[in-house]
Amino acid sequence: MIDSPADFETPILEMRDIVKSFPGVKALKGVSLELRSGEALGLIGENGAGKSTLIKALGGVHLPDSGDIRLAGREVSLRSPSISQSEGIAIIHQEFSLAPNLNSRENLFLGKEKTQHGFIDYRSEEEQARILFESLGMKIDLDRRCCDLTVAEQQTVEIARALASDARIIVMDEPTAALSQQEVDKLLAIIEDLKRKGIAIIYISHRLEEVLSLADRITVLRDGETVAEETNVSGVSKKQLIEWMVGRSLDEEFPKRNPTIGPVRLSVKGLSRGQAVQNANFDLRGGEVLGIAGLVGSGRTELARLLFGADKADTGSVTLDGEAVEFENPRYAIERGICLLTEDRKEQGLILVHSAVENFGLPNLKVFVRNVLLDQGKERTAFEAYVDSLKIKVSSVSQQVGNLSGGNQQKVVLAKWLQRNADILIFDEPTRGIDVGAKYEIYLLINQLVAAGKSVLLISSELSEVIGMSDRILVMREGRIQGEIENGQGTTQEAILSMALDT
Repeated sequence: MIDSPADFETPILEMRDIVKSFPGVKALKGVSLELRSGEALGLIGENGAGKSTLIKALGGVHLPDSGDIRLAGREVSLRSPSISQSEGIAIIHQEFSLAPNLNSRENLFLGKEKTQHGFIDYRSEEEQARILFESLGMKIDLDRRCCDLTVAEQQTVEIARALASDARIIVMDEPTAALSQQEVDKLLAIIEDLKRKGIAIIYISHRLEEVLSLADRITVLRDGETVAEETNVSGVSKKQLIEWMVGRSLDEEFPKRNPTIGPVRLSVKGLSRGQAVQNANFDLRGGEVLGIAGLVGSGRTELARLLFGADKADTGSVTLDGEAVEFENPRYAIERGICLLTEDRKEQGLILVHSAVENFGLPNLKVFVRNVLLDQGKERTAFEAYVDSLKIKVSSVSQQVGNLSGGNQQKVVLAKWLQRNADILIFDEPTRGIDVGAKYEIYLLINQLVAAGKSVLLISSELSEVIGMSDRILVMREGRIQGEIENGQGTTQEAILSMALDT
């Protein structure tokens, strides 16, 4: 167990010259970092920079090839996750590790049950659980299954579980990726309170504004090496962080271009499904990026699913190029040139245990099947062209897609839809959980699509992204389109939020 250091300046964690190699790749090339009690360290870098490997070394998943780890000055060998946990280290992954069918109390003490006379002491567990949640400023129903809790509540359970294990170091990996702005603000307040209690935080996020507002120090990784360590966070700009991460200067964060807007391609009238989507009316034109903004649960994804045929509308009509259409299922939509980049690429956009090329080929089998047999050579050649054009980082096209970084997984999904030559592309949270370099490439791709006359429906929780890339913006609230904003120089996040909150 970590001994509490005497003061803020004493490192509670030192990782020195950590090297880790895998077949064909050197993931870490002598990375070092320090962490102090009561401090938040921002750990940033592009996907594939080595962040995950470094954290897995700290969590006991990977044993470094060389280098050493010290906890409060004491050298340790973290040979397994259980040893790491026993040393007071807790890692909260982007994908939670809760047992979904157990309630919050059961998850808090799973494997560490409090017993009395050989039986679980439920009363003691409930009392401690309430104290923990109260200390985090959250009220959680102790009897409710974790699968029925909101994402923010599940995250609170993860943090409480770390505290129940007497963790002195908590690693948070992309903790706000699926949270609303109000939930983000609450989480950041919890982190500040944890810091005041002397708990050290390693905060990993592609949302650089959060890192700059929260971190006391920042470490930047690129290609398995430390390229920057900044102690004067207040003096660092977001632009500087991006340049450190990608190793080059990006002229602008959102490379929006102004292509020629064409005639209406898709017209939606009175589209409704229960309370999720109510009387949606809008047009989407050729060569246009139409942004959809709104809070989590406002109906954005539900609207996308209706347009893609994943859900069936109760009422309303959709016209495509002047012809009334009714998509009974996604296959009909795909055949008419409408494709959906889903919000959850891992659950709905990819088959993780299949290879990248197999995922690419699934919606394009008609192109690659000859005489009932799959022409694997043709499929591979077609995918390799997208690997080059989209800069997809794979060891081979046969690499299992579940082992790719988030940004590269997203590019595989994009490749399969580009092969379909879709005319209307619905991008639901296209840059969630991916690094700034991959984001920039996706923005450039959106520009190429609309320049070719295609139409893009862009759904995003990042208002800066919606403003930066859209020609027009629809704002949704409680299943309804509250209004439309012609995007221009004067468009502000405040104006969008005001409409989304109906204030």
